[in-house]
Amino acid sequence: MSTANKTFVQLFTNPLPSLDEASQLVASDSAGAISTFSGTTRDHFQGKQVLKLEYEGYGPMAEKILQQIIMEARDKWEIQHVLVYHRLSEVPIGEASVIIAVSSAHRKEAMQAVEYLIDELKARCPIWKKEFYLDGSVWKGTCEGCTSDREHRHGHSVA
Repeated sequence: MSTANKTFVQLFTNPLPSLDEASQLVASDSAGAISTFSGTTRDHFQGKQVLKLEYEGYGPMAEKILQQIIMEARDKWEIQHVLVYHRLSEVPIGEASVIIAVSSAHRKEAMQAVEYLIDELKARCPIWKKEFYLDGSVWKGTCEGCTSDREHRHGHSVA
């Protein structure tokens, strides 16, 4: 296998490839760890029944920002291959809207990089989510605290 670090960034309108496929793309003979994250549509949020999610975004800018975030992760940790896939379409219950996979020599770097990538993607990437409930729908925005303070951690929604 080539030793050059690879980056895979892609936006999809169809279902995402499997985590196994993502893991295979970032696998390396010199990697002792592959860490993955899959964000899926759940059937509820704050007591409301969720029917589906829909993602929209500005593709070229989203890809550019994802590349920047990956470069930042590479500066912070000794990671090898990185994959970030995101849906820009309707995402039914149980399907993945985002997949992230990172390989590195050691698990800690891979796990920290994955957490950083999803946190920064959610805070900075021009991808917007609309949640559909039994009683209506709402566009979700970003929390100003989340975009200005990376240690600002919580579970909430911003309409």
